[in-house]
Amino acid sequence: MSAMAGTVVHMAFAGLLAAAFLGAAYDRRAVLVVLGVTALPDIDSFLALVSTGAHRALLHNFVVPVAAAVLLWIETTRRERSAIRSRYGPRGIRVAWVAISAYAVAGVGLDMVAGGVNPLYPLFDQFFVLDGKIELSNQRGIIQTFVDLGADAAGDGGSGGTIGSTETVSYSTGVDPDPDGSETDPERIFPVVRTGWQLLVLVVGSVGTLAKFYVPDDVE
Repeated sequence: MSAMAGTVVHMAFAGLLAAAFLGAAYDRRAVLVVLGVTALPDIDSFLALVSTGAHRALLHNFVVPVAAAVLLWIETTRRERSAIRSRYGPRGIRVAWVAISAYAVAGVGLDMVAGGVNPLYPLFDQFFVLDGKIELSNQRGIIQTFVDLGADAAGDGGSGGTIGSTETVSYSTGVDPDPDGSETDPERIFPVVRTGWQLLVLVVGSVGTLAKFYVPDDVE
């Protein structure tokens, strides 16, 4: 199973999304909103203390951002008077859309390729890991192991797919280091950076987010 990414890595990735899509709405407050929303999924690591299998399920799914997107669309386009538009204007709506997108992509999507999430919970209780490869071979043609979960794909580097439900899958975290209760003195480890690509995302995302405040948009 891939190494889980720390919350700071998620936020660094979200910072890049903010820099790319906030446009004229990009300021410290807007960035903080996007980063804060992106960090929300990791709250379910605390919820796992009272609900078995909650981590990577209750908030690590795409049901939450899709529901939020539908509600935002209705609130801003179908109501005679939009509370968000009236109070925050088009800027607030843009920030809300970017925040929801960051939740889905940086908050949930990043964990789906780094350890797995329960993407359709509670509609469908199954953890899923997006892992595999796509290659072009002069002997075998196109090789992909993201979808084909058979024995051939597994032997060719495919390790993604469903890995169980909340009844069978649990993740060790710094908050709950021994969800199975099998250790007498479990070590509490809070992940920050565990792989080279995570370090790259953290550095580039952090630098890019900060640089956006000082680099002018228009270059003559």
